[in-house]
Amino acid sequence: MNQTARISKRLAASMIGAAMLVVSSMASALPAGLIPAPPKVAAKSYILLDADSGEILAESNSDEAMPPASLTKMMTAYVVENELASGNISRNDLVTVSEKAWRMRGSLMFIEVGEKVTVSDLLKGVIIVSGNDASVALAEYVAGSEDAFSQVMNATAQQLGMENSHFKNASGWPTKGHYASARDLAKLSRAIIYDHPEYYDIYNEREFQYGVNKSTGKPLNPQPNRNTLLWTNPDVDGLKTGHTDAAGYCLAASAKKDDRRLIAVVMGTASERARANETQKLLTYGFRFFENVEVNRGGVALEQVRVWKGDRDQLSVGLEKDLVVTVPRGRGKDVNATMSVESDLEAPIQAGQVVGSVIVKIDDEIVEEKPLIALEDVQEGGFFKRLWDGIVRFFMGLFS
Repeated sequence: MNQTARISKRLAASMIGAAMLVVSSMASALPAGLIPAPPKVAAKSYILLDADSGEILAESNSDEAMPPASLTKMMTAYVVENELASGNISRNDLVTVSEKAWRMRGSLMFIEVGEKVTVSDLLKGVIIVSGNDASVALAEYVAGSEDAFSQVMNATAQQLGMENSHFKNASGWPTKGHYASARDLAKLSRAIIYDHPEYYDIYNEREFQYGVNKSTGKPLNPQPNRNTLLWTNPDVDGLKTGHTDAAGYCLAASAKKDDRRLIAVVMGTASERARANETQKLLTYGFRFFENVEVNRGGVALEQVRVWKGDRDQLSVGLEKDLVVTVPRGRGKDVNATMSVESDLEAPIQAGQVVGSVIVKIDDEIVEEKPLIALEDVQEGGFFKRLWDGIVRFFMGLFS
């Protein structure tokens, strides 16, 4: 029986549907809009994030810096994906495996020193089977050394607003000063999903086969993805697991259901089964008790507003990005959005300039507020246009 068959058999014997049934039956009789407290989660740190709205639905110690173990490899993969997207490297580039990469311990892709391996295969080795050897090989290829690659990881973390994370290697091997928080890893998960969707399918692959048996010359058995939720929850489609003695059992998982996507990160659970069970609790809670409302599309003109002393009189205003809000299930119909625009807008105005706000409420409670921006440039008008607008504004002021 190969590893994939063994893990499938083990999963079949330990299905985690009970947690889902308990939450669903508890919730079925609740009035619309009433949200119970989040489930108790047996983890040192955790967070549940609605990926579309960015709303935090549940959290505990989510800003605490903790050993991230192989969740580190999400940043390694993200940096490599950035390099691929920028054209600095390509999927078919051949990477020569160094002795340092070959000597790595722990979870491995089983590459050999001096072997030439494609970036594509190494990326799969990092994401699917959590290869420490593949992580070092890619780091050295991208930045020349793992130390230099760590600097790129930290610069990328800053760009993503990961305020409680610091990386000292590409694999997550236990090292003093190497840490991350659940909130930061949720931000990173969101970036992986939306910034490079062309690579996200890799996180959903259940196994990866690479290398041959030196004795027999036959291919090695495929290694299974350690994210067991890929087998037990059809909505889950990634991301990554991690484990060391110091970190405990960790999991960053994303699931999509009814056009909603959630991201859950749990850190410091007691076992493989526990990290899957605790993550499932969070996902069930998020899908059962909340819904999303798309308020407005980004980049679409919401209104034409008056501009003074410009080369034209009207300005298109809107939102930079889609505005989605997460609300208690059953309250979506009560969402109301209003727009506030600065008075007496005067040219010049640049596209992207904040000119007001969009306020989203349920009843009298503000649930979200986003900047209203100019969607186009308005240049300063000529001398006579500025003079005429000045006269008009003067007399309008007298009669207002």
